Amino acid sequence: MSRILSDEALDIIFRTARTQNAWTDEPVSDETLHKLYELMKWGPTSANCSPARIVFVKSKEAKEKLAPALSAGNLEKTMAAPVTAIVGYDVEFYERLDYLFPHDLTAKTWFNWSKEWAEQTAFRNGSLQGAYMMIAARSLGLDCGPMSGFDMKKVDEAFFAGTTVKSNFLCNLGHGDPKGVFPRSPRLPFDDACKIV
Repeated sequence: MSRILSDEALDIIFRTARTQNAWTDEPVSDETLHKLYELMKWGPTSANCSPARIVFVKSKEAKEKLAPALSAGNLEKTMAAPVTAIVGYDVEFYERLDYLFPHDLTAKTWFNWSKEWAEQTAFRNGSLQGAYMMIAARSLGLDCGPMSGFDMKKVDEAFFAGTTVKSNFLCNLGHGDPKGVFPRSPRLPFDDACKIV
């Protein structure tokens, strides 16, 4: 059996997928969000540390709580999106390593010796998991609108107060309306971005 995805699948995940800025009113079910997580959680992270913590903002009340943290350019499209994922990361992720990395119970000590090192690890791996989330979403027929135009402090106070979680980025999820898609921007060619040594 071939392990190479079809061109159609690669188009859905990467080549024809677009950042969405307008949304239809088609809802996203809780079941779909569970399926999304059940896919994304398998993506690799350092020592399986899995620091991402996600709040799926769906309700009117939760959207209103999020609204004051949004930049002006992101407000309308976020309020219209069926779901906004707040992709955060737990700076004390290492407290779960006895469960996540059971074959070496000293793994916690690889990270908890330095708050700065732990946070760098959490941010890096939580960002990876956010990307896995987007690939999983697209694989399940959802469109994505990732963004970083928001006040992290306000989001953290509204959604992560009293925890060790910090926000990283937001990603609207749903079914995009083509009228909100900008013309495709160029990408760097291989030789500008890569070297084989």
